[in-house]
Amino acid sequence: MKKVLAISSLIVTVLVSCKKEITTTEPVQITPSPPKEAEIVEPAGDQCYEWSSKGNVIAMSFNVNSHQEVNGKLRYDLVGKDKNEGTLIGNMKGDTLIADYTFSSEGVSSVREVIFLQKDGTLIEGYGEVVTANDKVSFKDRKQIKFDQKNTLVKVDCKVE
Repeated sequence: MKKVLAISSLIVTVLVSCKKEITTTEPVQITPSPPKEAEIVEPAGDQCYEWSSKGNVIAMSFNVNSHQEVNGKLRYDLVGKDKNEGTLIGNMKGDTLIADYTFSSEGVSSVREVIFLQKDGTLIEGYGEVVTANDKVSFKDRKQIKFDQKNTLVKVDCKVE
């Protein structure tokens, strides 16, 4: 009988300790933080850059809007190479212009990614290993881009066309 009483009290103890306590609490009120004031970036307007040496010319003109989107024109006129010119569409990411350059050379249209570093009122073109995919030439690894200062484009007055 003592065994039955001991087992019964053990079962009752376990059942009582497993009983889920139900409590009612008021729902927590979550208040969203007030929105931060948006940073207003003024459009940079028209910008023109050029490099020339011994008959070689690289000329660029573009506009940067308030969303740091870039559109403009780029022209390479290098001695011994076919002249090419076209449109530039991309974005400013900090001090770096990353864009697609759609150009025509000898009647053939091509797309090539270009990267320029903006430094002290100049633009320095980036070079690196490229890959071709979907009829577009792009940099294989943007972290490996080298900026060669020998072809530094300097800011010039924009010409009215």
